[in-house]
Amino acid sequence: MRAVHLTAFGNPIECLEFVQIQEPPAPGPGQVLVGVEFSPINLNDLLVVRGTYPLRPSLPSVIGNEGVGRILAVGPGVQNVTVGDRVLTPLYGFAWAERIVVPAEGLFALPADVDPQQLAMLTINPPTAALLLSEFVDLAPGDWVVQNAANSGVGRAVIAFAKARGFKTINIVRRPELIDELKALGGDLVIVDTPEGLNLVKAALGTAAPRLAIDGVGGPSAATLINLLGRNAMFVAYSALGKAPIPISGIALIFKRISVRGFFLSDPEHAAKIRPSVVEAAELLRSGRLYAPVAATYPLSAIKDAVAHVERGGKVLLDVAAG
Repeated sequence: MRAVHLTAFGNPIECLEFVQIQEPPAPGPGQVLVGVEFSPINLNDLLVVRGTYPLRPSLPSVIGNEGVGRILAVGPGVQNVTVGDRVLTPLYGFAWAERIVVPAEGLFALPADVDPQQLAMLTINPPTAALLLSEFVDLAPGDWVVQNAANSGVGRAVIAFAKARGFKTINIVRRPELIDELKALGGDLVIVDTPEGLNLVKAALGTAAPRLAIDGVGGPSAATLINLLGRNAMFVAYSALGKAPIPISGIALIFKRISVRGFFLSDPEHAAKIRPSVVEAAELLRSGRLYAPVAATYPLSAIKDAVAHVERGGKVLLDVAAG
């Protein structure tokens, strides 16, 4: 069957290879066989390839940290799902193969009326957004949250979850053409990261100030978030897309009393909270309140072209079931 192998740690275009591998064994007790349909190429997948992620498989190895597929067979004792159900592949389930055997524990049938491409992106970004909004500050309806990378998968999910929970969002983007789109999704304020944009936000807030800043970029963009935070607020970093340090001044720490934290979805304390967040996100997808644009899909055989597209920019899915 078709798959993608990581053959060495390093440059993704050089180290990922389309291969033919043996079929997996029949599912054993408590296991299911999943026919994978779609799997995104995420930043964390590419970090796995480069050898800089906490997950470091023995090589050669199939990788792929999230995806969606249909259950093709169930092993003895499995009662929570059945053949034909569409399910998410487990986090770090190595989804870049046509068929995989995985534990049935934690799997559940997804809504039948939701686009599988959108479902394929549920395991990482939406739970990250949901937990960023709940684990650091006890937010109340009407409270403000500010984020950068607002057009990212996490950023769009933050907007959707915040709207559903009654929070208000300030969303910082790099391109003005994104403003109307993110407002239509529910973003209360959407601004370009410029001094003029910052002034517009401060004028709109008046005496109010965000209690939570969500940073996926670092560098000067993180400084913009810190500038907007109020006293005793929380700054949380979940990614470092800009690869620059977070510039937090002593003044902000001393006079604003800002707290700084990091977030990693795979930390053990989050494990029990991921499934409820995914269930909530699936309902947001069904209602149209959550949506992540897909720039392109590629078959497994075009893995090098797919990775090149990701590195140029845009959300790319592997169409694992494609011939």
